Amino acid sequence: MNIPPVSIAAAKQALIEQYAEPVLRHRASMLWGTRGVGKSSIVRQVAEHFGVPLIDLRLTTIEPVDIRGAIYADDKQAKTVWFPPEFLPTADQPEGILFLDELTAADQRLQISAYSLILDRRVGHYLLPDGWQVVAAGNASFHGAVSHDMGTALADRMFHFNVQTVIDAFLGYAVAQGFAPEVMAYLKVRPDKLDDTQTQLANDHLIGASPRGWEDISNVLRSGLSEQAKRVFVQGRIGAANAAELFGVLKEIQAGVDVVALLEAEPGEATAALLPTNLDALYGMIYALLAAASDPERMARALAIIEQLPDAPAREPLPIREAQTLAMELLLERALETGLEGAVLESPAYRRYSEAREQAGLSG
Repeated sequence: MNIPPVSIAAAKQALIEQYAEPVLRHRASMLWGTRGVGKSSIVRQVAEHFGVPLIDLRLTTIEPVDIRGAIYADDKQAKTVWFPPEFLPTADQPEGILFLDELTAADQRLQISAYSLILDRRVGHYLLPDGWQVVAAGNASFHGAVSHDMGTALADRMFHFNVQTVIDAFLGYAVAQGFAPEVMAYLKVRPDKLDDTQTQLANDHLIGASPRGWEDISNVLRSGLSEQAKRVFVQGRIGAANAAELFGVLKEIQAGVDVVALLEAEPGEATAALLPTNLDALYGMIYALLAAASDPERMARALAIIEQLPDAPAREPLPIREAQTLAMELLLERALETGLEGAVLESPAYRRYSEAREQAGLSG
């Protein structure tokens, strides 16, 4: 694919800016990307951003007649007439987004009707209202999904986005959605495991890891299932090899840091003795503290713990400064989202961190 990759966040921003330009809004956009990357989610978010309706058509679940509508005999005109389907927007809905999902996987007869909406903004006698934007999404054949080739005539009438997963953007989403800290810590250390579609295809595996899959894994880990059941569900979602590696890292995280004890420990030597000694446990601690910092007292304590990271009795070289920066910024973001910014601004630990960054010329 001769289209440079863009992150899901960049694609969302581009769609927002496109919708804001009436002339560009008339040209359809196509989102290409592997399963679970978030294509449908950002289209919904763009509609919410503008407060306009979204019509989401999953093309693999409907028939060609569903778009073209039903035909009936009009005795007065002595003609057959097409009735457009009720789900297409009418004149009393002047603006919105029409989302044609799974376009490349749809039956080719159905694609003909969909192409009419994309190319001419009409199908039969139906005309799409002027203020509506058409966005389509689908997979290419190398994504491992069912895919029919897109003709050059259609491709030439669309803007195309090659959407790929970026670990930092995904972790930002995971923090906002309250993912299990263990999942975020694992992916921070193993970013290559966010999406292993190519490995899955190369080995002819039925399932593999994907962004959508990790959201399911987070829900499993946060559930009340027994440990044995959790393993069964994780294996059944991302495959045996991925599950084995995940649980191996989880064991390291759990053995390496006790966040509850850390929060309750006295500053100084008592805290230093509980700090993580390996990379897995380091990031496990950071995301666990992020989840635990739900009130002013715990937020302040979490900041103080992060300040003490250089005291960790590490048995291997650790990216302490990088981890401190990540943790401080994540905690500040969480504070701003939850109304705890006062606890951060009043924290001596955060004040010293900010001053050190200023002195190093890293502020802003």
